[in-house]
Amino acid sequence: MKPLRLDSLEIFENVVRCGGFRAAALGRGVSSSAISQSINGLEEALGIRLLNRTTRSVAPTEAGERLLERLGPALHDIRTAIDELNQLRERPSGTVRINAPGPAADHVLCPLTFEFMKLYPDVNVEIVSDAAIIDIVEQGFDAGVRFGNQLAQDMIAMPLGPALRYAIVASPEYLRKRGRPDSPRDLLQHDCIRRRFPGGTMETWTFEKDGEEVEITPKGRLTLSSAHHERQAAMAGSGIAHLFEDYVRDDLEQGRLVELLRDWKKPLPSWYLYYPSRRHTSAAMRAFLEYIRHREWGPVSH
Repeated sequence: MKPLRLDSLEIFENVVRCGGFRAAALGRGVSSSAISQSINGLEEALGIRLLNRTTRSVAPTEAGERLLERLGPALHDIRTAIDELNQLRERPSGTVRINAPGPAADHVLCPLTFEFMKLYPDVNVEIVSDAAIIDIVEQGFDAGVRFGNQLAQDMIAMPLGPALRYAIVASPEYLRKRGRPDSPRDLLQHDCIRRRFPGGTMETWTFEKDGEEVEITPKGRLTLSSAHHERQAAMAGSGIAHLFEDYVRDDLEQGRLVELLRDWKKPLPSWYLYYPSRRHTSAAMRAFLEYIRHREWGPVSH
């Protein structure tokens, strides 16, 4: 019988949690073939198949389910024990994994993380930009970033950055050709740059003025899924874009873009960092939370 490698048990748990060899390999920074070899070695050592593999999916067998049921708590206890040792160190160490939408990563989370890492050189940080709503625990993240009203009840949340503001923008060239909209409903007569979310839904644009709220589903020939590409399209005169102010502040100051309907801006909440309330928090994650907790967020720029 081939000897059992204990690290292969953690790799097995990673594969099941991530739903496949490739995702587990990316999370561990190794090749898919290395993950496959480890699983093959584990199955050979135990003398039983743990995973059913198809070209599209990986799922645990009955034996795999039984092993995983006992393995999860055991690995949790091991990680907790290691982290308790880390608390005896003068400086926290470990890895913090965070899932965040692109705009939050671009303008708040990444700059914050760069500063944090200078103060805590033994802490590694992994940021995955993803607009999809996911189960951060199931996907192996320590925390996620979303709007306040998108958080599950069993999560602890803290503000991350100042309140947000959208800007409706277009290039001077586009406005010379098509004119300026005077109200949100006028946008329905314009070429708007639309956004499709990862789940397939189209973004709606919401406005507010003097207690009146207007929501429109913009029309246009161009549909994108990235704020960076929407900005590029607006700069090229392809239509009117709906973007966070942070993306276009310099363009507005330099005259490359023009802001429209400024008196129709609807107040928005800030981003929120959220993390599980019922899960052990590592020393590295606690240091990151404390760093954020002591930050003072100034008012949004106008």
